[in-house]
Amino acid sequence: MTTAKEFTLAELIIATGAQTWAADGEVLATGIGPLPRLAAGLAKLTCAPGIMMTDGEAYLVEDPIPLGPRGDYKPKLSGWMPYSRVFDSVWSGRRHAMVTPVQVDRYGQGNISALGGDFKKPKVAMLGVRGFPGNSICHKNSMFLPNHSKRTFVEGEVDVVASVGYNAKNWPEGAKPADVKLGVVITDLCVFDFNGPDHAAQVLSLHPGVTFEQVQEATGFPLLRAEGMTTTAAPTEEQLAIIARLDPHNVRATVLKGNPAGVRAA
Repeated sequence: MTTAKEFTLAELIIATGAQTWAADGEVLATGIGPLPRLAAGLAKLTCAPGIMMTDGEAYLVEDPIPLGPRGDYKPKLSGWMPYSRVFDSVWSGRRHAMVTPVQVDRYGQGNISALGGDFKKPKVAMLGVRGFPGNSICHKNSMFLPNHSKRTFVEGEVDVVASVGYNAKNWPEGAKPADVKLGVVITDLCVFDFNGPDHAAQVLSLHPGVTFEQVQEATGFPLLRAEGMTTTAAPTEEQLAIIARLDPHNVRATVLKGNPAGVRAA
């Protein structure tokens, strides 16, 4: 495959995100938001053909549904996936979602619920915890946060622990936080995980033109350099063609504000 010479930051993130499903086999893949959804679709068509995807309603598809207005596009349905079967996949651990919390802390805990103040009277009320607690216990989750800063990767603990992580004090006696299945965290600056010593956050790759020092400065907790830390791999021309087909209205261009050196603007 031919490595692309020009690509957007969004396309870099989509191609990187697709690899998170590469070794998953037959699991339900869910991408929350435009870039994670495109990443799951790209994975289905390239590195992870065995993953299951829905049309967003109750049917399975082998060809991912494009973003935006569909025009004359007709989904190619391959099976039935009602909520009961979705939950069967969730409870049995046969799902891998890429979620989009607004805060993450050093323990890998995520927050989508509320910001600031008291839980009963926050400064900003958002979604509530919704399915985050159960999903984070039952199956693997990766994360995408589009604006890497200390407001998103916070000092201390997230304002509301909506998804579980490795903070032992939040687990009942006898429970094993090590059983939490956290994949990778992808941002506009880098890719990292929580697989360092004692589940410390470690940077796996830096996006083109970004330094480790920049990432640490934008993070509220200490980061490690993973062994073999590298530059995030550029997408291929073949991947870019698939991304363009899955996003004919270029929704991906509206998601990110920043753009690291070495990656062309959208």
